[in-house]
Amino acid sequence: MRKWIPCLYLMSLNLSNGQIAQELDLDKDDVHQMTAQLRSGVVDLKPEPQLEGAVECDEVYIVAGHKGHPEAVKKKTAQDAVDA
Repeated sequence: MRKWIPCLYLMSLNLSNGQIAQELDLDKDDVHQMTAQLRSGVVDLKPEPQLEGAVECDEVYIVAGHKGHPEAVKKKTAQDAVDA
């Protein structure tokens, strides 16, 4: 318990396994096993979400390029400039 509780605390600070191993003076492999067990324990105890009531969503549209529209990214030629 003298290593597990501090390990859990250091995990909450978003430290890497290497940093936790260094802080607790443990082997990196041992810390990896400890953090894996602690994470799986948290996931196992997490209750299933129960949704109820009204749900609202906002519409969001983001243009992130020209995917599907290759003509929009074609380089203009000198002839295109004359035609325009």
